[in-house]
Amino acid sequence: MKKKISVGVAIVIVLFVGLISFQAAYIILSEKYKAELDEAYTYTGTKLQKKIAELESLYGELYINDDIDEDAILEAVCDAYVDTIDKYGSYLTAEEYAELISDYSAQMEGIGVHVIYNADYDCIEVISVMPDSPALEAGLLPGDLIVYVEGKPVKELGYYPAINMIKGKAGTVTNFTVLRGKDYTERVDFSIERAVVTEQTVWHHIIASDPTIGYIKILSFDDGTYNQFVNAVSDLRNSGCTRLVIDVRYNPGGLLTSVVDVLDYILPEGPIVKLIDKKGNVEVKYSDKSSLDMDFVVLVNGSTASAGELFTSAIKDYGLAKIVGTQTYGKGTVQTIKLLKDGDAVSISYKLYSPPYSDNYEGVGITPDVIVELDEALSGISIYKISDEEDNQLQKAISVLNSIDK
Repeated sequence: MKKKISVGVAIVIVLFVGLISFQAAYIILSEKYKAELDEAYTYTGTKLQKKIAELESLYGELYINDDIDEDAILEAVCDAYVDTIDKYGSYLTAEEYAELISDYSAQMEGIGVHVIYNADYDCIEVISVMPDSPALEAGLLPGDLIVYVEGKPVKELGYYPAINMIKGKAGTVTNFTVLRGKDYTERVDFSIERAVVTEQTVWHHIIASDPTIGYIKILSFDDGTYNQFVNAVSDLRNSGCTRLVIDVRYNPGGLLTSVVDVLDYILPEGPIVKLIDKKGNVEVKYSDKSSLDMDFVVLVNGSTASAGELFTSAIKDYGLAKIVGTQTYGKGTVQTIKLLKDGDAVSISYKLYSPPYSDNYEGVGITPDVIVELDEALSGISIYKISDEEDNQLQKAISVLNSIDK
């Protein structure tokens, strides 16, 4: 079983070729495994190697069955090796590596919706439909319940198997049935051709109770996040918003390059992040002179991690906004992916990252300026299904925003 970081009470899944894994990691794509790999991995005679060789010898000589799956053993050993050493690391087969890389791409193949599990109806619920997607063109709506996939009930197939049947390659077709309307009495059949879709990691809308406030939610930091964030700010400005609530609750991180770009758009001139390697070498990323000239508040919780925490801490260091919510996760390490000779890969924690001026928060997290727990009555409800009016953390953020001297 692959080790993953738990980052939310409800997992939002994107129906693309690869499920969004929401790993809180900074991915450096390294495909240079030529002659230098021979030098990098030419050590012999470690305690581990001797022990494995001894086990292989004994099982080869004595084990009563001949059906030893060496590939499965090798993968299990590699998984255990990485998991034991590296809290955030992971061993990836070639197939898993390809899927992970596709997860961070701004463009993927599928129908273009975010979904969650609906426990009441034991089915797949559509949370949002992406712009310019096959799902939008076909008329799929937020709130639709997918109850049949390829003629089979989701509750019999199981949630993840049903999702796997919906996602797929561009040009192929998926067939499913949804329930909608009052008491979900309306049944609609869909036959949708999958296509290349731009992943949506930023959602935004105007706060109904105060049209001067815009709400922006950043789900993760991926290839398309910067452009989507800038477009969201522009759209809200054009709609009359002068202030913002930026929500990074349940944001597990993503690409360091992405969060640095977004912070460069927000921060004034100065450092964004310090990267520190094993030898103590320090690399600093800087912001230019331009900055976001709007009052805003940042919302966080215990599932705000990695790049989500860097986003939060950098803004806090510059004193640009109040942070509202609960203590963040506490992941201040950076991962790099290295390819192995056989096409598999390993994600290794290889640097610490620190905010512009404060300390690294690995294992500690970031303490909000205003601490407010989500109401207990909302604890069993997906954050994506809570209205603005019900969301007491959001309402507190709005109150804090309104208290800023104009």
